[in-house]
Amino acid sequence: MKKIFLTCLTVLFSCSLLAQEAETTPSPWSCNGVVGLNASATGLVNWAAGGNNNVNGVAFGKVRLLYSDKNLSWETNLNLEYGLSYIDQKNDAFQKSSDVIDFNTKLGWQFHKAWYLTASAGFKSQFAFGKAYDGTDAPDPIISKFLSPSYTDISVGLDWKPNSIFSLYLSPVAGKITTAYVGDAVENANPGLRQQMQEKYATWVYSKEANADGTYDKIYRNCKAELGLSFKGGINYAYKDLKIITTIGLFTPYTWDKIEMKDANGEFIGYRDNNRRFGNFDVDWDAAISYQFLKCLNVTLSTSLKYYNGVKIADKEGISAERVQFKGILGLGVGYSF
Repeated sequence: MKKIFLTCLTVLFSCSLLAQEAETTPSPWSCNGVVGLNASATGLVNWAAGGNNNVNGVAFGKVRLLYSDKNLSWETNLNLEYGLSYIDQKNDAFQKSSDVIDFNTKLGWQFHKAWYLTASAGFKSQFAFGKAYDGTDAPDPIISKFLSPSYTDISVGLDWKPNSIFSLYLSPVAGKITTAYVGDAVENANPGLRQQMQEKYATWVYSKEANADGTYDKIYRNCKAELGLSFKGGINYAYKDLKIITTIGLFTPYTWDKIEMKDANGEFIGYRDNNRRFGNFDVDWDAAISYQFLKCLNVTLSTSLKYYNGVKIADKEGISAERVQFKGILGLGVGYSF
């Protein structure tokens, strides 16, 4: 009986030591971010300056999952955002104000101090149709949708991470896939939308053979793959109830889809191209600052800046050109930081 008692006591003591050791050993996993819902409302009664009653709401989530153990590091970031506005007016009362899907993950092996050999993958698109709200009874023209556009990148390179807050990533072998996919059902309901999307999001190329009049036809397609150089940087900082998350991504293709242009005498006068060539960088820069107070209230400021070569945007005069895209959202609402 004593032997059994001593054996059980030894086992319990060993389990206790193992449990204490497990409790003191830090987990290789960490997760932080911010999720919430921002809302605002404006009510007007006999307002001489004009305007409309409106309600705005934006649901968002920015999450970072990090695994770090010995020489292995795995970091995943997910940014989701969707917003709607209601405006007290006859036409286009409900309008989409924000729509983001942004996923990125990278797996790295540490070979020297803060240096990692890394493989990275990412995906960007949106949830729902984007429309040009024209304020008329007619159906609003569709200008974007899920997978039109979408941007998928896969790359291998070097990642410098001196700490858990800051990182820089450079890849000389980066693939980027741009899609402008429009299904048959959507195309049948919106004739010409498919070519319009393929033109707008630069998935076309020029044909290599000239027509009799010296012009070149455009070849349209649902997607376009490019090999190029990629650079990414990120900051994820938290201090008590304050969180700062920002990422920047740059990409330039090695290929250049160009056609030589000649005058009537056969003299070279330049290139006809879609402006996607080495040295012309696509830019994606996102930033978010959030502060949580009173446990459940959260104030956030988020911005997004984009510039894509070959993606042309028409101004009020109808002139299409490559332009800097910028969006900023300042909101107060219910949120949770972790």
